[in-house]
Amino acid sequence: MFTILMAFVLTGVFVGGIVYAAMPYFTGEVKAERRIDAVTKRTAMVTMEPDAKRRNVAEVLKKAEDLQARQKRPPLEARIEQAGLSITKNALLALSVAGGLLAFLTCLTISGSLLVSGGCFFIVTIGLPNWVLSYLIKKRLNRFIVELPGALDIITRGIKAGLPLSECLKIIANEAPDPIGPEFTRIIESQQMGISLSDAVQRMALRMPSSEANFFATAISIQQKSGGNLAEALENLAHILRSRKQMKLKIKAMSTEATASAGIIACMPPGVAIMVYMTSPDYISLLWTHTTGQVTLLISAIWMLIGVLVMRKMINFDF
Repeated sequence: MFTILMAFVLTGVFVGGIVYAAMPYFTGEVKAERRIDAVTKRTAMVTMEPDAKRRNVAEVLKKAEDLQARQKRPPLEARIEQAGLSITKNALLALSVAGGLLAFLTCLTISGSLLVSGGCFFIVTIGLPNWVLSYLIKKRLNRFIVELPGALDIITRGIKAGLPLSECLKIIANEAPDPIGPEFTRIIESQQMGISLSDAVQRMALRMPSSEANFFATAISIQQKSGGNLAEALENLAHILRSRKQMKLKIKAMSTEATASAGIIACMPPGVAIMVYMTSPDYISLLWTHTTGQVTLLISAIWMLIGVLVMRKMINFDF
């Protein structure tokens, strides 16, 4: 009897231990603990997420500052690319030197002065190519700035309609005029080569050195790093770009009077010289036939150029 009683007691203790061990699973305590742990981890992730976003945004802004620094003094190859030309650097230098030599020989034949001929060589070799590149870059940038808000609207509407960003970029590349279309085509080609979208857009900002392109590159980079509503961000950016354009036109209208005054003052000395030459050519021809006159003419031209540049700086508003 004692053995049977001990067997019952041990069996009861065994069964009780099993029931006690399995009781939390039946009462929901284990499930509750797991849920508490999951919520705690999720809360920790939520509290860490803003810090991670701040770091990502800080990295993007640092890259934007580096991008602006690289845009200030681009090399000659980059300027040729910004102008939309297909000529190489060596070909441009060869054409510049050839044009300078031709101008030097022409001025030397006409005036017989090495000083005037050297000035013509310097202007045609260095000044004229830089002016042409600056003019082409400015013209292309203006077209890009005008067309960029429309391209952003296309991306915004496409994203809101459910299209992926890559498809929106392809639509702009196929439909938009130059330079928007070719630049977005380069973005797509860069992505196909394995370059990330943010890096491809930053390269476009290097080819299009403008605040508008920098804004677009920054918005895309922040969205790629930290997420967010890209459609809303690009919609706001398009509105800002249109507001900037309106402000630019308003500033241009307000500075028109100063621009006209600068143009009149700059054109008066050459105009007076031409009228004097037409009435009494022997009186004014000493300026380019005599050495003293040539030096005086050169100094006057330098001072006039300085004055024009100062007036241009006064009426050139940066915003």
